[in-house]
Amino acid sequence: MPDDKITPELFEHLVELAALELGPEEGEYIRAQLNNQLKAIEELVRIPLDESTPPAAHGVAYTAATSAPPRPDVHNPFPNPEAILKGAPKTEDGHFVVPDILYEDL
Repeated sequence: MPDDKITPELFEHLVELAALELGPEEGEYIRAQLNNQLKAIEELVRIPLDESTPPAAHGVAYTAATSAPPRPDVHNPFPNPEAILKGAPKTEDGHFVVPDILYEDL
């Protein structure tokens, strides 16, 4: 479409940067969906808002009467990480070792 923000050329560049392999139909479908999302965002931006509205404001007030209190942020590690690491093909210093991803062309 002529008014698309993401042109076929820009999309091809993004696909190359992301190292994706897409067929022509897949690529055109995804490009169309991304353009539709951008159009929806542009429509939302056009909605007039009161300048005094804080960015995170929403329609339902968060109160102790209507919502449970936030749970504390507590570190709760797995008690036996060695049991998980036993199933890994390769470990090093208590961590999984994964092979490098080799790229021929970027």
